[in-house]
Amino acid sequence: MVSQEVRSALNSIETSSPADKPSSYISLLQRIVTSCAPDNLAANLLAYAKSILGDSLGIVASRPLLGAFAEQFQQIKDTDIKVEVGQRVLELLAPKVVSYEEQDSKIKEYLADAYEQQEDFISSAKILQTITLDSSQRSVSDEEKAAVWIRIMRCYLEEDDPTSAYTYLNRVKNVIHKIENTETKLQFKLSQARIYDSQRQFLDASQAYYSLSLETVIDEEERLQALAAAIKCAVLAPAGPQRARMLGRLYKDERASHIEEHGILEKMFLERLISPAEVKAFSSKLQPHHLAKTADGSTVLDKAVMEHNVLGVSRIYLNIGTDRLSELLGIDADRAEELAAKMIEQGRMSGYIDQVDRYIYFQGEGSGKRKTGHAEKVVGAELRKWDANVQGVAEDVEKVTTMIQNQHPDFYASQMENK
Repeated sequence: MVSQEVRSALNSIETSSPADKPSSYISLLQRIVTSCAPDNLAANLLAYAKSILGDSLGIVASRPLLGAFAEQFQQIKDTDIKVEVGQRVLELLAPKVVSYEEQDSKIKEYLADAYEQQEDFISSAKILQTITLDSSQRSVSDEEKAAVWIRIMRCYLEEDDPTSAYTYLNRVKNVIHKIENTETKLQFKLSQARIYDSQRQFLDASQAYYSLSLETVIDEEERLQALAAAIKCAVLAPAGPQRARMLGRLYKDERASHIEEHGILEKMFLERLISPAEVKAFSSKLQPHHLAKTADGSTVLDKAVMEHNVLGVSRIYLNIGTDRLSELLGIDADRAEELAAKMIEQGRMSGYIDQVDRYIYFQGEGSGKRKTGHAEKVVGAELRKWDANVQGVAEDVEKVTTMIQNQHPDFYASQMENK
């Protein structure tokens, strides 16, 4: 309820001369903020806002008063009062917002602060979305636009809504090259990495986190956290040439040896088989969305490790039976065959499958390109490999014969005579 003192002061100001009104309003605002009881603060501030937005003042006079009100509004400590006042003032401004765009934007930003303090990030994002950024009444720089969009992205990410955040990521991408503020750029990189991570675009997320870990303006501890996140995402990414290159960059980074996830990174990079115990230990450090079930009932981590182990097997064997592969992977034979077939088809592994004899034949590195048909002349390739092996053996025999002839000519001559 509005206090009698404030009500009387407002009536007096409204009937005073136009020249005295601005200073009187400012003086009253100071008294309201500093001396009003918490129970009356919200009602008094709302009465004050109604008065300065009323008919007793023109737009030219009321704009600076509303700007001063916004600055005092920012200083309110009680978030409940701040939310109540902010919501009601914005309702008063709604019909005439065109005339008060700058002040309206400030109040919305400060109201968003209050929502975030209450951990109501959806409300914060929604109020920030109503800020007018394309206006003929005021100039809004690309940096200011990016700051608002990045803040909206971060609010949606706090509520685990990467889909809504992605919309604003694309907007920031259009202007980020014009931004010079280092903090804004870093917030964009972090938000981008988190969005890619949440949407399970793990290779892109790993690259974004790694780029962030190289920023020298960030504290060393935060850079190592970003590097650890890059390693986790690289491990979870689909196996193939692109991930292998990313693993190489991370493994060769001198800081990686100090990261807890270095063990699994090393095995991934060196293409060694990963045991179930190692998978379980690594999974305990992951976030819930990393362990969400996929369409086939396995987790993203399970799938990534199985694909990695298939690649590891392809480095050890020239061929392997599907039953033996299923034992190594800990899954049934049909699923093991399906997994290998998919990796071959997507170009992440080179080879072919003999479904009659139930064997998988490996043919070296994957191209990274999706296959459009059967492996090129499989039989011809096998014959060429056989010919090359025979030629190598023949050359080795010839070298040994020449050495015997040079070092033991008598023995060599006697052997030749006996033929």
